[in-house]
Amino acid sequence: MSAEPKRGLGRGLSALLGDSGQKPAAAPLRSQRHLPVGQLQPSPLQPRRRFDPAELEALAESIGANGILQPILVRPHPGRPGMYEIVAGERRWRAAQLAKLHEVPVLERELADREVLELAIVENVQRNDLSALEEAEGYRRLIDEFSRSQEELAHQVGKSRAHIANTLRLLKLPESVKALLQEDRLSAGHGRALLAAADPAALAQRVVALGLSVRQTEALAQRPAGPRRRPAERPGKDADTRALEHSLARALGLNVEIEHGATGGRLTVRYRTLEQLDEVVRRLSGGG
Repeated sequence: MSAEPKRGLGRGLSALLGDSGQKPAAAPLRSQRHLPVGQLQPSPLQPRRRFDPAELEALAESIGANGILQPILVRPHPGRPGMYEIVAGERRWRAAQLAKLHEVPVLERELADREVLELAIVENVQRNDLSALEEAEGYRRLIDEFSRSQEELAHQVGKSRAHIANTLRLLKLPESVKALLQEDRLSAGHGRALLAAADPAALAQRVVALGLSVRQTEALAQRPAGPRRRPAERPGKDADTRALEHSLARALGLNVEIEHGATGGRLTVRYRTLEQLDEVVRRLSGGG
């Protein structure tokens, strides 16, 4: 493993933007300037995939009244000369377009792909802008594509190693459950509880339908998944009992059922109208 120095990304964008009084160890930050909104493009390394329309509208209203207070961090587009890739601030860029701005303030910096992904995760995690799945996917990419360990990630994003591990576990859920998490119909706590279930997808649907809490989900997930006991089947009736049922049914003109056992039994006569009931009473009372 290389002896590359760690740069404390967990401090957030303040160190990058020069607010902390310390210069970052990488390439120096260029001065702030303005660029046309059409010259900026979202980064494919951005872990955030969903932007709430209502939040964008609110931010656009604020930008229309006060302007963009924090510049958008960009790097030169690696494949398109003259274009720039957004490292941090895609939400501001989208809201600026809703506010009909033609230009936005930017800070340009030379950054490698790994640094772009790290900074995007740090910014979004600190702002609580990522869903649990988006956060997990970002961690997975840093581990798989850039050989980061969970300990390094914990240091860089200012989270515990347990948080990193628990978040990554959500990627093991079935796709149908991931969709419910992404739609905010289930929380990350629900997702972690469902990992212990024998059938997470089926239990997830039940949790959503009944509005169950995380604790209730945990209790259901830990139940053994053995087959349900079938009710004991009633023994078949003998020929004499069936014959007696038919005889009574013909006499009364109604459906008759006889159940009997070692300690007694039950005779059931089914009627549909009060007239039929009156006829049964008349016959039993000796009236016909």
